[in-house]
Amino acid sequence: MEFKHVSVLLEESIEGLNIRKDGIYIDGTLGGAGHSKEILKRIDNGKLIGIDQDMNAINKSREVLKGYEDKYLLVHDNFKNIKEILSDLNIDKVNGVLLDLGVSSHQLDTADRGFSFHQNAPLDMRMNKEDKLSAKEVVNNYSLDDLNRIIKDFGEERWAKRIAEFIVKERNRKEIETTGELVDIIKKAIPKGARKDGPHPARRTFQAIRIEVNRELDILRDSIFDIVDCLKPNGRLSVITFHSLEDRIIKEAYKYLNKTCICPKEFPICKCNKKREIKIINKKPIIASQIELQKNPRSRSAKLRVAEKI
Repeated sequence: MEFKHVSVLLEESIEGLNIRKDGIYIDGTLGGAGHSKEILKRIDNGKLIGIDQDMNAINKSREVLKGYEDKYLLVHDNFKNIKEILSDLNIDKVNGVLLDLGVSSHQLDTADRGFSFHQNAPLDMRMNKEDKLSAKEVVNNYSLDDLNRIIKDFGEERWAKRIAEFIVKERNRKEIETTGELVDIIKKAIPKGARKDGPHPARRTFQAIRIEVNRELDILRDSIFDIVDCLKPNGRLSVITFHSLEDRIIKEAYKYLNKTCICPKEFPICKCNKKREIKIINKKPIIASQIELQKNPRSRSAKLRVAEKI
């Protein structure tokens, strides 16, 4: 299948990096390499490091980035390991990092990856095919309480408990093997009146299971701190999120890194020795324009937050 990918908030996120022609930049979520290609267009004697845990993305990106081979390195890994990756490459600090979080257009459009609730496929949802935990294991082996928790917390789904109960009931009858089977279960669990308006009834549950399978939120806060540690002074971090949980983590991490003191308010003088590490470039998140929304509906929930290392 052709690797299709539409980069969200492309111009805004690249502009946020404030690219230098001789800078070193990291695309921590390579995906379809749309952001990476735009970075490469703007550097001369600089370097781009593209990171992705999906080997298919790595392989396809080489085609997209044809002609720029002397300017980039591709690494099959997770951006959570940024310090180890840079150490292996003998790079101390970089000028900018871009993260485009969540699932890529290609992963959604490739049916057999199991990310999409629109296409019937084996339950998988692993971004890194080498990982052991899959959606099939989550759906068939997690306890009722754990299913309820992840669907409620990661999917922000009001019908979480009922969906979890229907999943457990169905798997006691037979193993749930496909996305189509899971969608049918979710539709039965959510009352008909609640399914009339709004997004697809399976959207939130699929999001929740995907986040659990890939441990997406577990790594995020610490990764932001590590990335900021790896930035040169005036280096930029652009992060695109697609749901409120991600955005909240990024917002709070930036807020903490922007503080000069974390002592309790009752302390007469500061004793924490906390130093301000970043300045926040945009106080409110940047969202997609009406033109982009018309061209790419997947950008509707995207939010961009940019920070600069002090």
